[in-house]
Amino acid sequence: MTVAKKRAAEKQVVELMIKSYCKHTHHEKQLCASCQDLLLYACQRIDCCPFMAVKTFCSSCKVHCYSLEKRSQIRDVMKKSGWRMLFHHPILLLKHGLSSRRRHK
Repeated sequence: MTVAKKRAAEKQVVELMIKSYCKHTHHEKQLCASCQDLLLYACQRIDCCPFMAVKTFCSSCKVHCYSLEKRSQIRDVMKKSGWRMLFHHPILLLKHGLSSRRRHK
């Protein structure tokens, strides 16, 4: 997989998780302002990631490019929407987990 495709896949997963989080936490059909801000921030971080070619999960990266506040927000999003991905986007979640695990070895 090329680096550009990996970036696009990472953005897709993050976007789906943030949308799921916002829908179930803030009860909004569209992304609220704070979730939109977090999505834009996450996409900027993904675009700037110097380790994308060998990256696994951001939480296991030696360099944390998220600010403390945004890292806390994204951790909350992952915790609350990650399990929902099993029901709504199981194949995407499986691909993401397997490709990240493969790169981690």
